Amino acid sequence: MQNGFMPEKIKIYNGTIISPNGLIPNGTVLVENERIALVGDHDLQVDNAFCIDAKGQFISPGFIDLHVHGGGGADFMDGTVDAFLKVAQTHLKFGTTAMVPTTLTSDTQSLIAILELYEQAVIANETGAQFLGMHLEGPYFAMSQRGAQDSKYIRNPNPEEYEPIVNRFSCIKRWSAAPELEGALEFGKYLRSKNILAALAHTDAIYEEVLPAYEIGYNLATHLYSGMSGVSRRNCFRYAGVIESALLIDGMDVEVIADGIHLPEALLKLIYKIKGPDRIALITDAMRGADMPEGESILGSHHAGIEVIIEDGVAKLSNRTAFAGSVATANRLVKNMVDIAGVSLIDAVKMITVTPARIMGVDNQKGKITKGMDADIVIFDNNIEIDQVFVMGRLAYSKSRN
Repeated sequence: MQNGFMPEKIKIYNGTIISPNGLIPNGTVLVENERIALVGDHDLQVDNAFCIDAKGQFISPGFIDLHVHGGGGADFMDGTVDAFLKVAQTHLKFGTTAMVPTTLTSDTQSLIAILELYEQAVIANETGAQFLGMHLEGPYFAMSQRGAQDSKYIRNPNPEEYEPIVNRFSCIKRWSAAPELEGALEFGKYLRSKNILAALAHTDAIYEEVLPAYEIGYNLATHLYSGMSGVSRRNCFRYAGVIESALLIDGMDVEVIADGIHLPEALLKLIYKIKGPDRIALITDAMRGADMPEGESILGSHHAGIEVIIEDGVAKLSNRTAFAGSVATANRLVKNMVDIAGVSLIDAVKMITVTPARIMGVDNQKGKITKGMDADIVIFDNNIEIDQVFVMGRLAYSKSRN
């Protein structure tokens, strides 16, 4: 079976299916018309099906990355359809079957230029991970928590800027901002009125500012612990920051960069213990250096990005004072949650399938291997090394043929 070829029926058998209710040894998945038609706990006999032997490996739902900037030497901020396609093709090899392309803080003109490319990229994307809509990360951030975001573009929310953008581009599905900024609550209310997910990010807010933001729609914490406040002291008094608020508020979802570098073992275990797999979405937050050699690189676009260095398995600012994005891949996140955080494989997979699908509102289509769902399927071994990847029933990647 060649990559891209899609028979009318595909039977994937002799594998352990990772289902919402547990593992199904010696399972079979039947795919028809881009959907999962049947899931069985034995080798089902199916007439006229193209058969794929999983060889005892795991049969998993496709991984969903709801926060990714780049990979394979490309960044969405490069402003070309080719860059979109390169990122989608790069992460596909590591099990990502759907992703939310993410921007960086920029000027309005550059942001609009990226959004204008989105529909073209969707049409041209025949061989990579699917696009689920755009995530705008910035420019409405706290300067004190900007991290690697370019400070010259950081500003407060302005309805004269964001309302025309939202009304023009239906591809915007989420927007990350600091809720304590002037105008940020009105911004969050507006996003919610347009069915766009508002997320807390690069923020110095305290609990008393986070709670009202959560109540009006800021219900996701972007890359928890990175670019956000913790406990602070003002004169004699201590205040809970965004980190503690996200952990405390039961209904708050959180993103976790589980590359094993951004967050150490203790914090991965703490987040899992408090939030559980139903509230954690594993993200790569990968920049262009994913699946590339270490060395000098650029965060953001080639023409206006920031020079960074990739070393020790992560991107850093050139002066090494802060991380500048991850170079992780989705399978690495799953493996780290199992090996470092001690999470079960079922829960680790849930955090990159079921949970992000719900957060993005596509859980009626993606994230599970059950009848009627999109046939986004990954076959991997005990080390979470990817063997085959199917997107909407199409064999998009096969290790033996690449």
